Amino acid sequence: MMLKLIDIAKERGEPELEKAYWNTYYCQQRVITANGRLYGKYCKNRFCTLCCSIRKAELINKYYPVMSNWEDPYFLTLTVKACNAHNLPRYINRCIFGFQRINAKYRKRYQRGRGRPLIGVRSLECNFNPVKKTYNPHFHIITKDKETAEILRDEWLKLWTPKFAIKRCQDLQKIYDLESGLIEIIKYGSKIFTEPDLKRRAKQTDTAQIYLKALDVILTSFKGKRIFDRFGFNAPKQKLSKKSTVKLLSNFKEWEYDSEKCDWVNTSNDEVLSHFKLPSHLQGMLINNLNDTLT
Repeated sequence: MMLKLIDIAKERGEPELEKAYWNTYYCQQRVITANGRLYGKYCKNRFCTLCCSIRKAELINKYYPVMSNWEDPYFLTLTVKACNAHNLPRYINRCIFGFQRINAKYRKRYQRGRGRPLIGVRSLECNFNPVKKTYNPHFHIITKDKETAEILRDEWLKLWTPKFAIKRCQDLQKIYDLESGLIEIIKYGSKIFTEPDLKRRAKQTDTAQIYLKALDVILTSFKGKRIFDRFGFNAPKQKLSKKSTVKLLSNFKEWEYDSEKCDWVNTSNDEVLSHFKLPSHLQGMLINNLNDTLT
């Protein structure tokens, strides 16, 4: 998938994104094992599924202890009318600015003793519609209570007007499993697999496509934007980590990833590291379901 995204970045003249795609391609390409531990280099890109999973775990560990004290959390989706690829960066900027404007309004009211602060976490995401070839930027939000969610929804509708946002498209529901809700909103910005027929709700079916050019458009539009953020409360202070120490390894093994074997191979012999076997359905999807035509 990364190799095809690299070709698309070359075609569109995006050298910085091309470099980032290469970094993700080589993420954990070479690793070292010693004394029951594995050492490698991470790319830390938001579109890397491995690094994203690590980042997701870090955010959950950071914010869940605070959010677990919220007695009545709600899940809110704020969305606007879909747009084409050309207008997507402008729509994303307006979404971010609009949310900041609403938050600032109620923060000032609270500071003047005439209101309440809006408290929650939000994540910016964008979906691609392969039928209409449009993009839908939106926020997934977890608020401390229902009143906060309703304020955000009503202010959002007022800000965007009925021409760009309607009430029935702004989803509002109570959260019964906070951890699952938090996992749901901590994403990398876009779904990788998309059903060509959007009426099908099954996850990762054999027909699910990876729309590479559309994914590149979304990743380009998200460049420099904060995907996940909190509002109305301070993040808990992290404990200072222990100072890193340098340790010389005398007995270790070096491994390099072999894409044909789908495994890391010992650089000194033919030994493999994980003995992973690629599932046939995933192999079929990666071979047959990479779509680089729609944008």
